[in-house]
Amino acid sequence: MSLYKIMDITEADFGCEECPSDGPHAYLYLERWKGENGSKMKMGENHSFSNEQSRENGYCDNGEVEKNCETRRVEVSEKWIAENGLKEKKLVDIDEFGNIRKAIRVVAAVIVSNGGDLSRKKIFATKRGYGELKGGWEFPGGKIEEGETPRQALKREIKEEIDVEIEVGRLMHTVEFDYPNFHLSMDCFECVIENGSIVLKEHDDARWLCRDELESVEWLPADLGVIEVIRREWKVPTIT
Repeated sequence: MSLYKIMDITEADFGCEECPSDGPHAYLYLERWKGENGSKMKMGENHSFSNEQSRENGYCDNGEVEKNCETRRVEVSEKWIAENGLKEKKLVDIDEFGNIRKAIRVVAAVIVSNGGDLSRKKIFATKRGYGELKGGWEFPGGKIEEGETPRQALKREIKEEIDVEIEVGRLMHTVEFDYPNFHLSMDCFECVIENGSIVLKEHDDARWLCRDELESVEWLPADLGVIEVIRREWKVPTIT
C-alpha cells in the first residue's frame, strides 16, 4: 500500500476519436504522500495500465510497479474519477500490484477519562448514526479539510459532533484499513475534554467504557486496530 496525492489531472484521449468502452480517459499525475509536513480497481477494468516503460516529465508510467517510485502517471477513466469525487490534492492508494482506489484520510479522538488508575480509566465510544457503516461503534472524528492539520481537524470535528472542546494529546496509532471501495488512513489521538458537556449531534448512542468493557460493543473494523493498542497499553487480559 502506498498513498499518493493527485497533483494534476489532464485529458488522455485528446479528442477521443476512438474512446475506450468505459468512455474518455484522463491522466492522474501523482506524488507519493509522505504525511503532514511531508471497490478495488483491477487492471483492465476502469483503468488502462500501459506496459510501456516511459517516464514522461519524470513520472513513472502506469505499468511500472516500483516501491521506490516517488511520482506516477496513471491513466483512468473520467467516469471513475467522477464516481470517486477525485480532484487535485485528493489521495489515492496504489497497492503492490498497481491496483488503484481512492483513499480517505481522517482523524479520530480516543477521549479518555481523567482517572489515573487503569482499573478506573475509561474511553468514550460512539455509535455511528449515518451512512453505510450506521450502527457500528467508533471513536468520534472525521475528515481533514484542506488547509487543516490533523489536530485542528480533530478539534473541529469533535466540536461539531459532540459539542465539546478537547485537548489533543499524543498520536496513539495510525490505522491503515482497506474497506471494499476505499482505503482508510486514520490518525488516532489520545484526548481529554477541556470544556463543555457532551451532546450527541450525529451519533445514535455513546458510552464510557472501562477496560473490562472494551468488547461490549460492536466496533467498526477499522477501529478494532485502535482497541488492540488500548488493550496492550491498559494491560487488558487476553480472552481465551
